[in-house]
Amino acid sequence: MLNNDNSNPLTDSFDLIDTIVSRVLNIDDYTYGDAKKGYLIRYRGRLRYEDTAAAYDQLANALRPMSITPLFRWENNKHSVILIKGVVNPKPSKAWVNLILFIVTLFSVILTGGLNALSLPLPSDPLQLVWQIIVQGLPFAIAMIAILAAHEFGHYFAGRMHGVHVTLPYFIPMPFSPFGTMGAFINMKEPARNRRVLLDIGIAGPLAGLVVSLPVLIYGLSLSKVETLPYTIPSGTMLQMEGNSLLYLLLKFVMFGKLLPQPESYGSLPAVVYWVRYFFTGIPFPWGGVDVMLHPVAWAGWAGLLVTSLNLIPAGQLDGGHVFYVLFGSKAAQKIRPLILAALVLLGFAWFGWWLWAFIIFFLGRFHAEPLDQITELDGKRKILAVILLVIFILTFIPVPLMIY
Repeated sequence: MLNNDNSNPLTDSFDLIDTIVSRVLNIDDYTYGDAKKGYLIRYRGRLRYEDTAAAYDQLANALRPMSITPLFRWENNKHSVILIKGVVNPKPSKAWVNLILFIVTLFSVILTGGLNALSLPLPSDPLQLVWQIIVQGLPFAIAMIAILAAHEFGHYFAGRMHGVHVTLPYFIPMPFSPFGTMGAFINMKEPARNRRVLLDIGIAGPLAGLVVSLPVLIYGLSLSKVETLPYTIPSGTMLQMEGNSLLYLLLKFVMFGKLLPQPESYGSLPAVVYWVRYFFTGIPFPWGGVDVMLHPVAWAGWAGLLVTSLNLIPAGQLDGGHVFYVLFGSKAAQKIRPLILAALVLLGFAWFGWWLWAFIIFFLGRFHAEPLDQITELDGKRKILAVILLVIFILTFIPVPLMIY
């Protein structure tokens, strides 16, 4: 064996550590580290077992009482086992914070749904007005909260299934906004052990959210009506137009037998050219055409598709970023990031909200949640699931989410 440094403070217990590591690794050489190098000892060789995930778990459990965490890496076509000082001991979460945020978000979403559903004349009695807002806001609120909860608890239960400490969902209230909320999120309190775990946690949320969003949207569309759009907007009012994804266009076609919004005329343009332009720019507005007037439940279902697509953007710490990273690796993830930023900047000329997303990804999207074990590869089923998630992103992506006239 090669020992480059005999001054390491672990020298007294090295024989025990060496024995533990040699149970899972045929050791070719080792190197002592220090604080500057960021590790205690680095071993290189070849893992003894084909099941590298099980080998990592065995080693991690054996070293944990010594407050040492192993990392599995590739180095010059060899397996590298790097030992770092310390282990993660997540502190208990404060569930009351999650509960308060949920209650406030629930009221915020009810308020938003109720205000959007109000129609003139309004009740003169304030109590009747409040009651009307609550009653009319509940269908949207129940659907919206169900979609967000399904998404976040998908992450939560996948994390718990793999023994990863994750928080309960944090819901974010945002009253007087289109949805009454900015969504929800959970925190992973420790790194994922390997790519399989990271993928399972990453895909569970979008899949669970989509499973709830689709029936909600289909049911909501069945309650919606196709009506003629005005030629002009009356003074003092505004018109909000939701954007289209390929999946949303298809569902509307299945439900109503036409691509909506259907313009009064395509003019001199071929229908395909018109739709490509409208899909990516939202213009021209189809004055005098027909479109579906969304029921509040359908509005929640559409929002669910939007949430799914936003989370699946293949960048940084987003769910899609995890999927892309574990499927193609860190180098590919870094290469695609400038392309995503450029696309978002261009789309921002049609919907300025993309500039905010570009800003977020520029500053926060350069890092990925690297698992402790980077040797263990994805199995075939997970690779297929990862590809399916990327396809879902393409089908649910909405180039121009909202247009207000």
